[in-house]
Amino acid sequence: MQKQWHSFSIKKTFQELKSGAKGLSQKQAEERLKKFGLNKLSKDKPFSKIKVFLEQIRSPLIYILFLAGIITLVLSEYTDTIVIFGAVLLNTIVGYLQENKANQALTKLKKILRVKAIVLRNKQEMEITQKYLVPGDIIFLKAGNKVPADARIIENHNLRINESALTGEWLPAQKNTRTLSKDISLADRDNMAYMGTVVESGWGKAVVVNTGMSAEIGQVAQMIKQTKEKKTPYQKKLSRFSRIIGLVIVAVCLAIFIEGMLAGGSFIEMFTTSIAVAVAAIPEGLPVAMTVILALGMQRILKRKGLVRRLASAETLGSTSIILTDKTGTLTEAKMEVAGIFAGADLNSSSNISALKIAMLCNESFIENLNEPMKKWIIRGRPTEKALLLAGIQSGLNKKELEEKQPIIDRFLFDSTYKYSASLHKFNLENNILYTVGSPEKLLTMSSYLDNKGTKEKLLITDFKRVKEKINKLTKQGLRVVAVAYKEIPVNKTGDYKELTDLIEEIVFVGLFALHDPIRKETKKVMDLCRQAGMKPIIVTGDHKLTALTVANKLGFKVKEKDILEGRDLSKMSDKEFKKRFEKIRVYARVEPAQKLRIVQAWQDKGEIVAMTGDGINDAPALKQADIGVALGSGTDIAKEVSDLVLLTDNFNIIVAAIEEGRAIIDNIRKIITYLLSDSFTEVILISMSLLFGWPLPILAAQILWVNLIEDGPLGICLAFEKKEKGIMKQKPQNYGLFLLNKEMKTLIFIIGLITDILLLGLFFFLLKYSGYEIPHIRSIIFAGLTIDSLFYIFSCKSLRRNLWHINLLSNKFLIFAWLFGAIMLLLALYAPFLQTLLKTVPLNLFDWCLVLGLGFLNIVLIEITKHHFIVKREIK
Repeated sequence: MQKQWHSFSIKKTFQELKSGAKGLSQKQAEERLKKFGLNKLSKDKPFSKIKVFLEQIRSPLIYILFLAGIITLVLSEYTDTIVIFGAVLLNTIVGYLQENKANQALTKLKKILRVKAIVLRNKQEMEITQKYLVPGDIIFLKAGNKVPADARIIENHNLRINESALTGEWLPAQKNTRTLSKDISLADRDNMAYMGTVVESGWGKAVVVNTGMSAEIGQVAQMIKQTKEKKTPYQKKLSRFSRIIGLVIVAVCLAIFIEGMLAGGSFIEMFTTSIAVAVAAIPEGLPVAMTVILALGMQRILKRKGLVRRLASAETLGSTSIILTDKTGTLTEAKMEVAGIFAGADLNSSSNISALKIAMLCNESFIENLNEPMKKWIIRGRPTEKALLLAGIQSGLNKKELEEKQPIIDRFLFDSTYKYSASLHKFNLENNILYTVGSPEKLLTMSSYLDNKGTKEKLLITDFKRVKEKINKLTKQGLRVVAVAYKEIPVNKTGDYKELTDLIEEIVFVGLFALHDPIRKETKKVMDLCRQAGMKPIIVTGDHKLTALTVANKLGFKVKEKDILEGRDLSKMSDKEFKKRFEKIRVYARVEPAQKLRIVQAWQDKGEIVAMTGDGINDAPALKQADIGVALGSGTDIAKEVSDLVLLTDNFNIIVAAIEEGRAIIDNIRKIITYLLSDSFTEVILISMSLLFGWPLPILAAQILWVNLIEDGPLGICLAFEKKEKGIMKQKPQNYGLFLLNKEMKTLIFIIGLITDILLLGLFFFLLKYSGYEIPHIRSIIFAGLTIDSLFYIFSCKSLRRNLWHINLLSNKFLIFAWLFGAIMLLLALYAPFLQTLLKTVPLNLFDWCLVLGLGFLNIVLIEITKHHFIVKREIK
């Protein structure tokens, strides 16, 4: 039975857990891990291979084949029965292999993203993977992060937790540390934090009481499950298209059957032929093929350090036209260093120690392994705070000693809306002291005093101007500037506030820190690639506009001050005014999270596909609104939760690499669609026209099924493994989601089908009238001709942008193996006695092969001429 942890006092909780406010040692944690096991819920049931196999039978194509097989069996047409049921088995196996591969790829991707937790071990803060938490661990709860285990709250600073995942209540619960009665309901246990819930605001500490399946979320019936993967827009359109074309084909096949019967054909021959045409014409394998392409694309993006969280996102990436990116960490190296400290009335170095002390105490970052040599230190936290912490340490200050002298009472974590962080500490018997670090303009406007060599002086207009000039001078150099300030507060007045922010007024301005964060070496080249690809990169940052301007110009933006819009000016603009101006803005500075949403929507209203980066809890609405929400790997859990792409290293280059792979994904989808639909079109017209002219069937049902399943199927799937084409990033973005088939694809499908049919029908007519061959011999030639056309045409489909002579025909090893397999199977179909009986084929002589190969080469020449027309037309545009 579960203990009623909410009814225990903090002291009793520690006693029960044999823990304390300083947490566990690493040795204790390891021992408890052996006892309690990993902190994780039971695994999602793996994809059942039997279920995946059986799913392949649940399709219209299989139903049609199955019915046909039973009818031919009843009519004692055993050869056709064997061929049809063989086709059912083969189609099921191929579908199973494809879907199983896609499922395995998606399962692997889901395991990449690990939830982290900050824990107190060996009396030091450290970051560990959530699954290694044990009962008795002290954890830190911060806004934007998920609660990693069930825990009793021991320290509360305006902590609010959204527990809708567990209780269904969407309003966040205000937490406290009080002891509650035993019979209180789960939703009202405000001194508890439960695994899987999300911290919305404030911060706190808690001691872990239950982990894994012992946690509440492991006990309730409605356990949180992974979101079911939805079909992508392209997949939905393809499914609808397949259904429509299926109905059309059924109608056509019915017409073929009636037409054949009226022309004197036998019932069984016309019935099996109609069924074979239906099976060949319906592009049943396309949806599964698309899933394979998308899953493989997601794996390629992962290799480039980007985790795509949804199949639909992998598809949308290729259409991205606008990239709204932050500066710090994405465009820069996030290796921030303090370049200068400017304090005192004259902004010299006399008050550096005071400024450094504030920067260290009002700081969330920490060093996990302080006992190790400095080169091996693992520092956790935001880049700015890590740089300030290091600067303090290098100046001889010790954060732990400072915190012992001035114990923390409360803390306000950095908020991009407020643009500062703050901490309240015990100072002396009469006063507590408030420290704040943040935007220099923000803190300067809230300051009434200036610290001058330890003396509090009135902040004069001349001082205000001097500080502003210094800020402008530093930001023009591309430096990030943060300010530090303090305020002494009488002990008896400290408790009169609801939020720590209520106390931040009439503060004492201490000084400025100038920080340097070098631009990533490859970023300018990647920015140029973006512009070349027709995309528009836009910087959206919380930094000073002059810092942003300097960085933008270094990256080739060529912007002036008038091309920059600050958040405060944006907030004053009406929607009408903003819509007139936003297309010219290349840099947004001092932007608040809510304003990012407005920028995203403005571009979407213009029909653009928008990708946007974000890392905080307040960025979540804009990340969700964007077509591609991009969360930084160092960001909050909630940002990652709503995002489409997670950057495993906070690097802008990954976004562009993912977009490049997205374009390759759509390219390969279009290649497969063009290849399979053109073959379907060819076979339907070939049979229909022969019957219309009153000729015998040019190809039998078994032969059609052979071409469709043995020859075309494997070749089409292998196009999923095509590497991205050269020059893919020189193309302008296209909204691929608008149309399933573009004009070029429609024309190619129609022209290819028409050319192939004219050549095959012409050959069939010639052989009927002038060759003197028996009909089985002629059908064997047409069968070989249709197969050879597929074997040749597949190489045309390797690129819809380039002619055959401009591409590497041997670049796809899977396609080469499938091609060789197809060629061997064709020879076996014509020369192996068992297959000759089954398919009713006869061996071909040298003249026959010359006809078939000559036809194949002529066909490919005409197809390439058609392609060349579109290539030239595209280049002229």
